[in-house]
Amino acid sequence: MAAREGTLPPAAPGRSRAAQKAPPRGGWLLKAWAKPLVFTLCLLPLAWLVWGAAADRLGANPAEALIRALGDWTLRGLCLTLAITPARLALGLTPLARYRRMLGLFTFFYALLHLLAYAVFDMGLDVGEIARDVAKRPFILVGMAAFAILLVLAATSFNRAMRWLGGKRWQRLHRSVYAVAGLAILHFWWMRAGKNNFAEVWVYGAILAALLGARVLLNRRRQLSKK
Repeated sequence: MAAREGTLPPAAPGRSRAAQKAPPRGGWLLKAWAKPLVFTLCLLPLAWLVWGAAADRLGANPAEALIRALGDWTLRGLCLTLAITPARLALGLTPLARYRRMLGLFTFFYALLHLLAYAVFDMGLDVGEIARDVAKRPFILVGMAAFAILLVLAATSFNRAMRWLGGKRWQRLHRSVYAVAGLAILHFWWMRAGKNNFAEVWVYGAILAALLGARVLLNRRRQLSKK
């Protein structure tokens, strides 16, 4: 029977559901080019440091400059990784979650380079010398403890590890990233204590404290909204 004049034929069910479903906020983060772009941006600090070393632009003590710059980028990567969840919850940017693993692995990558630069350029890969340095300068031990936790988190960041551990145990394990943040700030503070230069320490400490506070507040608000 023909449709009555002045009425529209019903739309196909699949098409109407698709029309009703609004695209997620921050949909550009789901584009095919977005992840390669973020990956490239994460490599830029390393490219800059390699260029600086090759062009002799790292100052009078290039080894020390390289070690410290890699440590700084580790802290920045940690801040960005910890900012993902608060930003996702506060701004409703659900697609941000797909970048958390990448940023976390880049944080580990820069931490590994920081450790290797220290072991090669400062210690000459002498294990005995490294052990003596750990005993003499406790901030080295603190940094290595932070790296050990990061190593575990990086090794268990993949889906297979999540399935093996189970969701709840995996989440509890990966909350130890906040212990990494605390140890990293302590490592940085202890290192700067010898020169009585704490300005950057306070900046990074304030950023990490704000991110932790935001995470706790947003999680609490989400729990209350479910009741």
